Amino acid sequence: MSTVPVLLRDATAQDAASLGEFGSTAFCAAFAHLYDPADLNAFLGQVHSPAAVAQEIADPAIFHQLAVDPASGALSGFVKLKYPGGYPGHSDAQRPLTLAQLYCAPQRTGAGIGAALMDWALDQARRLGADAVQLSVWSENYGAQRFYQRYGFAHIADIDFWVGNHRDDEFLYELRL
Repeated sequence: MSTVPVLLRDATAQDAASLGEFGSTAFCAAFAHLYDPADLNAFLGQVHSPAAVAQEIADPAIFHQLAVDPASGALSGFVKLKYPGGYPGHSDAQRPLTLAQLYCAPQRTGAGIGAALMDWALDQARRLGADAVQLSVWSENYGAQRFYQRYGFAHIADIDFWVGNHRDDEFLYELRL
């Protein structure tokens, strides 16, 4: 797939509904088949509802960067960071930043959007003074694991990720800065 230019910009309160919908759609495209509908709906309500996203956008410790198509303005992807962040007990990093979500529109995967968002995230981590970036990735999401490994992330622990009452095996990845 060819690389398509994107415009990166900060999320605003006006983006909450579209960002929540985009996050739900992207998550479901990749993972909905794994979950009971009740578990999936509980998770989506907690994480991707417009109210939850609006609360996060207003939080000064959470950063959302949007990738939008410069011609149409359509949302193509986003990354969410938390600083300070981290997964206590799994690393000796003193100032870790958590890369909480990095989603691209399924039809735009491979177009350079994830790379543009990752580059922004790593620059942001350095600007904030983080000494590590940590993220969790599903143990069977091999494409995402390869993507993170290309940036130098390494598997440092096995952790749990909950979707409703369903527990997934996740890998904790870390990149030291």
